[in-house]
Amino acid sequence: MYVPNAEQEKKDILNKYRQLLRIWRPNKNEDKDLVRKAFNFAVDAHKDMRRRSGEPYIYHPIEVAHIVAGEIGLGKTSIICALLHDVVEDTDYTLADIETLFGAKVAKIINGLTKIKDIFDQDTASIQAENFKKILLTLSDDIRVILIKISDRLHNMRTLEAMPKHKQLKISSETFYLYAPLAHRLGLYAIKSELEDLSLKYRQPEIYNTISAKLSESLPDRKRFTRKFIYPIKKSLGLQEFDYEIISRDKSIYSIWTKMNKKNIPLEEIFDLFAIRIIIDTPRKSEKVDCWRVYSLITDQYRPNIERLRDWISIPKANGYEALHTTVMSHEGKWVEVQIRTKRMDEVA
Repeated sequence: MYVPNAEQEKKDILNKYRQLLRIWRPNKNEDKDLVRKAFNFAVDAHKDMRRRSGEPYIYHPIEVAHIVAGEIGLGKTSIICALLHDVVEDTDYTLADIETLFGAKVAKIINGLTKIKDIFDQDTASIQAENFKKILLTLSDDIRVILIKISDRLHNMRTLEAMPKHKQLKISSETFYLYAPLAHRLGLYAIKSELEDLSLKYRQPEIYNTISAKLSESLPDRKRFTRKFIYPIKKSLGLQEFDYEIISRDKSIYSIWTKMNKKNIPLEEIFDLFAIRIIIDTPRKSEKVDCWRVYSLITDQYRPNIERLRDWISIPKANGYEALHTTVMSHEGKWVEVQIRTKRMDEVA
């Protein structure tokens, strides 16, 4: 249970603001001053408000700003709007006040966010589905409205445990059917995956907890396996003098559950519980050749599954995604997915 402590809360709020600056790293002092102005305004506007958990309400807009800046990579205007996104809805301040203090552009985005919130306050699914089309129409007006709203929903999902059960089910279902597909459509894969996982956590907690526990149990073994698997790859890349980074990522809980359902198999029989991503820093003119060189180095070490080779370098996906994906057999008899891309491709992805 949360116990309020005014002095500690002040320190926490200031620390969260400093962390936001570290994430964002403003180039101009005037940009920093504007964000500080929005921060101070939001702190004052929400000063008497608390979240259901008991925490100061201002924690929420600051965390949304963290997501906007750090996980989506948006700039000054979006950070200001994230800090102010609930001010008009939840306090006595008006859009006119926002426009006077922060300009027409910020006021327009805040207005869009307020309208979306009104849409999702409706109780029936049919009204939501119909009005969801209106949300999509705002994409052509200012995409930042949608990106900030997705960030808002992500933080709400991360803190959903404070809500009563019926609210958890409503919000998580809404997230699964509307927000996660929208995040996917906009290319926010990491956020889409987290929204799906958190939705599963509240919609089907037994399934989520079972898979989560099994993944936790097997984590030390997966780490040992990963180290052993990438060792010969690192050695080969070093001999060829590649400037590279290797990242391993776990499959999301929801995608594991989907595969278990689709193939009617237990968790232990899913071969691609995690993937290895190799990112090389190379000039654009030699990207294609160098990615295939890396592929050749990997298949010198491990036997590939030709049916699972995906060449999105020669023909990128419709959304611009470029990479080589292959699945290879490890020396322990386990299939491992390996993704190969350049630094530029990774930034686009």
